[in-house]
Amino acid sequence: MSDQAASSPQERFYPIGTPGVPWGDAEKAQWYESQTIQRSYRDEVQGRLEELDPVFEVEQYGALSIDPDRYPLLVARSARPVAGAPWALITGGVHGYETSGVQGAIAFLRDHAAAYSDRLNLVVAPCVSPWGYEVIHRWNPNAIDPNRSFIANSPAEESAALIKLIAGLGVEFLVHLDLHETTDTDESEFRPALAARDGAASEPGLIPDGFYTVGDSENPQDEFQAAIVAGVHSITHIAPADDNGEIIGAKVMQHGVIHYPCAELGLCASVTAARFTSTTEVYPDSPKVSPEICNAAQIAAVQAALEHALSHAG
Repeated sequence: MSDQAASSPQERFYPIGTPGVPWGDAEKAQWYESQTIQRSYRDEVQGRLEELDPVFEVEQYGALSIDPDRYPLLVARSARPVAGAPWALITGGVHGYETSGVQGAIAFLRDHAAAYSDRLNLVVAPCVSPWGYEVIHRWNPNAIDPNRSFIANSPAEESAALIKLIAGLGVEFLVHLDLHETTDTDESEFRPALAARDGAASEPGLIPDGFYTVGDSENPQDEFQAAIVAGVHSITHIAPADDNGEIIGAKVMQHGVIHYPCAELGLCASVTAARFTSTTEVYPDSPKVSPEICNAAQIAAVQAALEHALSHAG
């Protein structure tokens, strides 16, 4: 990627809106109308959840107002919680376009989660943003990023529904893994769209080549993050730091790990206040990987995280 200068707010770099002017309702409606359905939430998510081991039960915890019948919000939970066992939350598809976050969570549920049923009480929300999954986009229908919306009185109904679900469970979580991807379209589409929406300049960046995690700067849990990276490195390559010692503009704290202030930014990883939290970031656009490898990387990250948390639960 060329190291070009940042675009001026007056230079057009996105087809919607007036450069330098934040979007209003008309521009957001134009953006919404430009989105197209590209895959099926019913077939690729809902249908697969119906096939799970009966050790888990699937419940609806809400629905998207844009089409409640098409977009039920679904969670898989341990059917018979084990008294005294720790609780773990796995979330995927907060950004609907990040496919392995969704499919990796489902594959973990289908093929691996039952092995933890006597040691952990699992709660898995594999596709927090089903409309975003179908149109393959980062935002929700109102051009809001759900992963900046885990705050009080959330403007994103996807985030608000998950917050309500977690609060209603009334349990203390030991661990929360939020499964994401960093893609080439972050740079080609989503960052320019964000700048255009907010009336800002489009600042070019670099997409990291490989897997990394985002720890909470207020609760980094360095050994936990390292365990996840170690668990994944045999599946896919780990992202190196760039020439500034950074990944996506954040300082690399250890191999494959950066930190964000999760609660301050309204990130999903802050939703439980769990002791062990991490956001995984798979890179699906590398010629070295396939969708199967990306899903396997998410599964390996979850397993490494759960094993570390269980071994340090005391």
